[in-house]
Amino acid sequence: MTAPAPAAEGGTADDGAGRFARRWAREVGRLGFLPLSSTDTERLLYAYTLRLAEAVRAEPFTAEPGYLVGRGLVDAHLTEPAMVDWSVRALGAEFQTTVLAAHGPVPAEPALADRIARLQGALAAGYADGLRERTFSQQERIARSAWEARDEVEQALRDSEARFRAVFTGAAIGIGIGDLDGRILDVNQSFADLLGYTVEEMRQINVAELFHPDDAAGMWEVYRDLIEGKIDNARTEKRYYRKDGDFVWTDLAVSLIRYDDGRPRFTVAMVEDITQRYELEQRLRFQALHDPLTGLPNRTLFFERLAAVFDRAAERDRVGVCFLDLDGFKAINDTLGHDLGDRLLVVIAQRLSGCVADTGHLVARMGGDEFVILVGDTTGDHDAVAVAETALAAVAEPVQIEDQQLAVTASIGIVEWPVAGTNPSDLMKAADTTLYWAKADGRGRWALHDPERNARDLAKAALAARLPGALERGEFEVDYQPIVALADAAPVAVEALVRWRHPELGLLGPDEFIGLAEETGLICRLGEWVLDRACEHAAEWLREFPGVRLVVSVNLAARQASDPSIVNAVAAALHRTRLPAELLQLELTESALMATTGEPLRILRRLAALGVRLAIDDFGTGYSNLAYLRRMPIHSLKLAGPFIEGLPSGGPPGAYDERLVDALVRLAHALGLTVTAEAVETAAQAALLRGLGCDTAQGRYFGAPTDAASVTARLRDGGAGREG
Repeated sequence: MTAPAPAAEGGTADDGAGRFARRWAREVGRLGFLPLSSTDTERLLYAYTLRLAEAVRAEPFTAEPGYLVGRGLVDAHLTEPAMVDWSVRALGAEFQTTVLAAHGPVPAEPALADRIARLQGALAAGYADGLRERTFSQQERIARSAWEARDEVEQALRDSEARFRAVFTGAAIGIGIGDLDGRILDVNQSFADLLGYTVEEMRQINVAELFHPDDAAGMWEVYRDLIEGKIDNARTEKRYYRKDGDFVWTDLAVSLIRYDDGRPRFTVAMVEDITQRYELEQRLRFQALHDPLTGLPNRTLFFERLAAVFDRAAERDRVGVCFLDLDGFKAINDTLGHDLGDRLLVVIAQRLSGCVADTGHLVARMGGDEFVILVGDTTGDHDAVAVAETALAAVAEPVQIEDQQLAVTASIGIVEWPVAGTNPSDLMKAADTTLYWAKADGRGRWALHDPERNARDLAKAALAARLPGALERGEFEVDYQPIVALADAAPVAVEALVRWRHPELGLLGPDEFIGLAEETGLICRLGEWVLDRACEHAAEWLREFPGVRLVVSVNLAARQASDPSIVNAVAAALHRTRLPAELLQLELTESALMATTGEPLRILRRLAALGVRLAIDDFGTGYSNLAYLRRMPIHSLKLAGPFIEGLPSGGPPGAYDERLVDALVRLAHALGLTVTAEAVETAAQAALLRGLGCDTAQGRYFGAPTDAASVTARLRDGGAGREG
């Protein structure tokens, strides 16, 4: 455990929290009257500092401690407006660097900034509520004193009148009396001073003349209910016009005074100036709803506006969202520094705001380098596309920051839907998905949400979710496609091809799930399972048909080829099944093979040392370095299907493709490699390949993939896909 920090002068610890509390206490003393001693003030603020620091780190997070601290400041009579304004601002950067940085780990951005902002808002809210309750309590005491004075008039008229007048005229808040028509009968000096009139001038005014037009209608409804006796009192925050044309924000409490028989008699209003408090609340709200770096609306305000669009939308209204992310922004931060990255974000924010300024669309920063544009009242996806293209053009303009000129691009996901039938959450989820599409399609562009593509992605995600358990459930199986010698069509090998017998979708080929297996990391486990099954079947065929010596060819994924454990896995499979190593061939794609430098190349050499054969699958589709290829421990090339498809199949001769295949066969033979042609479909193709010197071939002409039992049956019958 860390030893507690020694106490400093004033009784607070000499640590980050103590230093912050002492600075807080000094600022409080500078800004206003201290009802406590400086030592007691430091101790109080030190406790509040620790409470706020604990709140930032607490899991789950709640802003309630900030609210309680705000209430505590009022309870301690630390109520100068400038003091709470300083406290809220200091709770930002200074609090983070002085307190949080010195007291253990804190949440990462943006969670830290979000918690600090919520604590700031909660502190201000607690302060405002505490101040309001104290004010209400004072008002209630004043009102109670006023009416007690009036009641005592009946017993001691002159004494009670003196008391009432003392309260009425000496109250710090405004008090006014009006009749049921709104005419002001009397006000105290505080009320007159608040609005800049004399008391006599106020007596000539109807209260309706003082209402601000933005809340006049609502006030008259409340006033009507009051004078009709439907309610006895009302309370609200409203604006009043001053004599000079300006206005003040007030906390207004209005009560109905009745005759003894219950009929309304007149109204009494108590008014307090809350302009400073209201402006502070507005500043805090702006800070809570806007990004501190760019000044744009933040995620919270964006979702408020989006929800409002849905709440007020008519049945046929539409809405669009352009979700934008800068391309390569992390590289800018990593190479040029976060300060320059922040300045770049400010420029981008200004450009995005400027390019839609005339349209009224909301631009918000969602966090990091993500921005979103809310396109309201669209008539079709062309409206959102036009906004996206404008935004892309604005972002693409070069940015000059000091001596750095930056070229920035962005990707945008566009969703434009009818409001009916959806909700903000689904809309933004679709926008995020579509942004990913734009990134995947090459960046620097926009992508429009496509329900069909989304359905395919969801189906792919469902497959990926089921894939890890499919191996344990025994849903995979291995089929074998025959490979024959072109010289006599004799069976020489089979290629193992994994299938997924999905319980709902039926039999799935490798093209539908191998990519998912690579993405989820299952490819190594699945590949080893296929290797084991293929070796088992090949060993069974060898025992039953020793004269055939059928080679089994198994595909290796790039990740398997770079995993050192593959050597032990192959050796274990051969040992367990007692399959001779020369009857196992491992196939790698050309692109995977060209990446095998360093440790992967050593792995291939260790595999070759076991005695297994190595083949390049789909040769001709990658970018082989022939000099490098010559040094690889490779035994065979498998020509990619597109080369074979171009060969004549009874139609016009394909001289170009024929010459190309001829060159590849000659090249392979010059390197001492055998050649297998894939995707042979016709007798004409087989004959031509035989004439070109190709060694072996596979394809539907020689037999479609089939299960191990069928291979056994065909071997027993004396052939495995011979030309017929």
